Amino acid sequence: MVAALNVVRNAKYGFGLATLLTAGVVAFFVLGPIFFLPGTTRPIYLYGALAFVLLVSLGGLLTALFTVISAIRLARSAP
Repeated sequence: MVAALNVVRNAKYGFGLATLLTAGVVAFFVLGPIFFLPGTTRPIYLYGALAFVLLVSLGGLLTALFTVISAIRLARSAP
């Protein structure tokens, strides 16, 4: 069933897209204010923890979404 639904491929795509989106969010909301608004810094490990949570949760969500789409396509192609 895992092979039929392409779960491994969906996980690669889901976590790849989540990595790109997380990097964009970190660059925009974390690194931008650090460089342009001095004095608003917080410990960097907190930002790392938030980025990790965003990456894992968004990657899991996208993987599940892509797998549901694969299941729908598989169900429609069955006779």
